[in-house]
Amino acid sequence: MALRNFKLFRGDKSGGQMENYQIEVDKGMVVLDVIHRIQAEQANDLAVRWNCKAGKCGSCSVEINGKPKLSCMTRMNEYSAEDTIYVRPIRTFPVIKDLVTDVSWNYEQNKRITPFTPDTKQKNKNGDYVMMQEDVDRIQEFRKCIECYLCQDVCHILRDHNKKDKFVGPRFMIRIASLDMHPLDTADRITSVKEDFGSGMCNITRCCTDVCPEDIQITDNAIIPLKERVVDKFYDPFLWLWRKFLKRNK
Repeated sequence: MALRNFKLFRGDKSGGQMENYQIEVDKGMVVLDVIHRIQAEQANDLAVRWNCKAGKCGSCSVEINGKPKLSCMTRMNEYSAEDTIYVRPIRTFPVIKDLVTDVSWNYEQNKRITPFTPDTKQKNKNGDYVMMQEDVDRIQEFRKCIECYLCQDVCHILRDHNKKDKFVGPRFMIRIASLDMHPLDTADRITSVKEDFGSGMCNITRCCTDVCPEDIQITDNAIIPLKERVVDKFYDPFLWLWRKFLKRNK
């Protein structure tokens, strides 16, 4: 066991401060283990959100030494024994208490997205849908998302500029991409991607990809393809001329 120094945010939406804790840390512990020990031994009223402790539920998202991470997957041996570990709630969303934030805004964004709309005509004679394996593989990556909202937290459009009324964030660009790239889906979401969900706000810094614990290539495989589809639909000069021609001949 070794004595380590921690600073945890304590407070609520009205304000708060970083408080010091010294705690014995065992070999093999992750940051969430230490937070639980502090909660059990020194701060019984400390609020922290967690569930699976296996990196699959996304509940324990915090900022550790300034970087958005899952506390259950961040090992103490990543830091030197002399380091003080600073743990704060994810900054993009309002604090409820201590390390717990209100992420309900994200669920409201999900409701705005047109759900999966399959083409029933593509069923075979047995009443089953048939897809090419390569089409399945393309969208399978997006299904790994655990909704930890670390990508939302690090997105400068949401975090620094607070443009939540303009941009849904990387997590929901993934959601839209998974639907729009589905070979059986028939809904047109590209107009909404441009006008309602703010694809043009993203300037492709790849910060969301960097913090994803599931290694989803958010920028390259979801956001950029959606941007390209917006360009194809609204800014392709040949399509623009074709639409003008059709209107003239109606």
